[in-house]
Amino acid sequence: MDSFRLTKEGFVAVVTFSRPPANALSSAVLKEFSALLDELETDQEVRVVLLHGEGRFFSAGADIKEFTAIASAEQASALSRDGQLVMERIERFPKPVIAAIHGAALGGGLELAMSCHIRLVAENAKLGLPELQLGLIPGFAGTQRLVRFVGFGKAAEMMWTSEPITGSEAVEWGLANKAVPEERLLDEAKALAKKIAEKSPISVRAVIELLNAAKEKPFAEAVRDEAEWFGRVFVSEDAKEGVQAFLEKRPPVFQGK
Repeated sequence: MDSFRLTKEGFVAVVTFSRPPANALSSAVLKEFSALLDELETDQEVRVVLLHGEGRFFSAGADIKEFTAIASAEQASALSRDGQLVMERIERFPKPVIAAIHGAALGGGLELAMSCHIRLVAENAKLGLPELQLGLIPGFAGTQRLVRFVGFGKAAEMMWTSEPITGSEAVEWGLANKAVPEERLLDEAKALAKKIAEKSPISVRAVIELLNAAKEKPFAEAVRDEAEWFGRVFVSEDAKEGVQAFLEKRPPVFQGK
């Protein structure tokens, strides 16, 4: 991998985005990350993915130099759609993906973070979609995900003014789960990832599927999905282990079966 480093801590895959100086996103970087997700999805030793940036930024946004090679609206739309598909791949990934955001998550960097399932932020981090400063708009589904997190008015303000918000404000606005001092960010994110990794992978995957259903499907259809998943989870070996461990007053050991 050219832009990412992978280490494992128990069942947690720690993915470090390392493309100095700004961890910019290009088409090649997005393809590389998508291929990495393919690898992590089939790795039975990985239950949670933690993504963070090396250096000063989580990601300062798209690689603007790449834009100079685009000569038509069709090419630009294709670039946008390719990025959207990678973000959707992350959002639908069957294992939790946690973003630990420090420095700045701007433009495509914030779109990447918004596609993750959970976001922890440094209190002093900067999060924003400044594309209008370039006469552009967000293109990796940022206009759609941002409004779902913060509402129409705040999303419009962030995009129209191009002004970022802090990590602490991101929590207040509903864009991030928790803000902590930057020096504690990675430790807090790892602790959260390890706590999730202790749960049954089958149950965790069911929750991911059902949370996406809650966003996309009518309520009546989504609760039918819930009943189906409840049945599938109920007869799993992990469920039997969980119930037995509860009765025996001991921590469960889940195998993902």
